[in-house]
Amino acid sequence: MRQSSLVVVAMRLPIDDSVAPDGACEWRRSPGGLVSALHPLLRQTPATWVGWAGGSGPAPSLPDVDGVRMHTVPLTLDDLRDHYEGFANATLWPLYHDAVEQPEHHRRWWEAYQRVNQRYAEATAAVAEPGAIVWVQDYHLQLVPGLLRALRPDLRIGFFLHVPFPPPELFMQLPRRAELLRGMLGADLVGFQRAQAAHNFAQLTTKVLGVSATDRRIAVDDRVVRIGAFPVSIDTAEMSALAGSPEVAERAQRFRRDLGDPAHVILSVDRMDYTKGIEQRLTAYSELLASGHVKVRDTVLVQVAVPSRERVGQYQVLRDRVEREVGRINGEFGRVGEPAIHYLTQPFDRAELAALYRVADVMAVTPLRDGMNLVAKEYVAARVDDSGALLLSEFAGSATELSQAYLVNPHDLEGLKQGLLSALEADPADVTTRMRAMRAHLHRYDIRAWARSYLSALDESGSLLHRLGGPA
Repeated sequence: MRQSSLVVVAMRLPIDDSVAPDGACEWRRSPGGLVSALHPLLRQTPATWVGWAGGSGPAPSLPDVDGVRMHTVPLTLDDLRDHYEGFANATLWPLYHDAVEQPEHHRRWWEAYQRVNQRYAEATAAVAEPGAIVWVQDYHLQLVPGLLRALRPDLRIGFFLHVPFPPPELFMQLPRRAELLRGMLGADLVGFQRAQAAHNFAQLTTKVLGVSATDRRIAVDDRVVRIGAFPVSIDTAEMSALAGSPEVAERAQRFRRDLGDPAHVILSVDRMDYTKGIEQRLTAYSELLASGHVKVRDTVLVQVAVPSRERVGQYQVLRDRVEREVGRINGEFGRVGEPAIHYLTQPFDRAELAALYRVADVMAVTPLRDGMNLVAKEYVAARVDDSGALLLSEFAGSATELSQAYLVNPHDLEGLKQGLLSALEADPADVTTRMRAMRAHLHRYDIRAWARSYLSALDESGSLLHRLGGPA
């Protein structure tokens, strides 16, 4: 079995679910998300990615993709039901997102979570070179750092949480809170999107485990675990180049014509998830139409809502509610050939997304809670002419960095409506000033700066950073 000096461990492998007839695989690129974040990094250094390939049953053997080795972890239908759909996405996910939906607790889910995390840890131990760097990703695998340290104490282990980490009063609801914290503390470095999340984690380790902790360091047995904020970013140059290409510019013009060439286009691109604030956004838009502040003839809303976790009951209910509301709004305010909302549930490729970003006069990114939200950053990177207004929730991690956006509280319906109007009616000079500042920030703090920042904290030897082009 080939071994690697850098191993990324994530729930899923970063490939398409289907393999081409010639056996080739391609990177799976979705709006935002982990794959888009790590893809540029892994092309630059030999690495192995440990994850699930999709489906159930024995793990398939897959070819390398862009020079990255794919090491598959098998999952059964019971694993998917109880670990992925259960503990990960019906217990941890809602709790970590301010309990927007009520978390569920079942003992068999926890048993499956332990079982699957052990399988990932064993797979990782098998492919990591002596002294390798292992980077474990996200809430599905919070036990892996501790389990892996028990198997391979020679490794440098990093853990990064892409979603929010909740305040103590929420996390304390978890029946297995101590085990989850100990699992994360198996890492040498625990990274979060925001400083507040690191603070929450430090508080909890002291409260639950009785260890000595600050917002930067936690003493565990004879080790020191470092913690901190490392806000994830995007490949800014890649998105800017794509959006600036003649092909994307032409596609954007075609999109606008297909929309009826309105004066204003509002765009939202989300996974179908109750944390994304889709229903609140639709309500705000509907009320602006009803009041006459927005007219269908002048303004259209394009809502892309890619289906997600469709076997989880809460997501099925949400999709039904969203589709009923879109139908109601179009029935009440649309005209023949002029729908108020263009509602799309199919995924878009990168070029199509870039064209949509260029079409949008206002990008509405209004989650109720989000770890970062890379769609907001992609929109900014795509606005190569410095135009476009970003309407952004205060509760998205990206709001800390993109402070020049039109910030709103998505729980405040009147504030959300006013934010939409402010973005629609903003002075072009103000829009340009804001966009230029955000674009400058993203060009400085792009995906490579994120990777270097995290790895410089994890990789004390500096050998991996040298291959990535030196320190940030």
